[in-house]
Amino acid sequence: QVHLVESGGGLVQPGDSLRLSCSNSGGSFSDYVIGWFRQAPGEERDFVSVISWNLGSTAYTNSVKGRFIISRDNAENTVHLQMLNLKPEDTGVYYCATGPQSNWYVPAAIGDASTYNTWGQGTQVTVSS
Repeated sequence: QVHLVESGGGLVQPGDSLRLSCSNSGGSFSDYVIGWFRQAPGEERDFVSVISWNLGSTAYTNSVKGRFIISRDNAENTVHLQMLNLKPEDTGVYYCATGPQSNWYVPAAIGDASTYNTWGQGTQVTVSS
């Protein structure tokens, strides 16, 4: 049983960095893809990044390419999202979620929130001067 817990959010200024973490207290991430989504007030939940735990392969939405790095820590059973050069438009609640490994082979699926089965409670990121 997957149980996700996010951490690492906070209030920062533009240009600052944050590292979010997503841990699975229910067991291994093996055979899952782990995605990060964010939701701004009044907006839909949007795809940010994803990693295939088995393959180590990653993908990002265009607006964060070159600024965000998703990674896995096998020893800690945790996925990290390193966010650099944060901008006000990065503000929102960040959620991690798991989906089946098969998502990785369907390009339309990895960015579609409806294909992810288990979600964490979210962590707030606010970028403001």
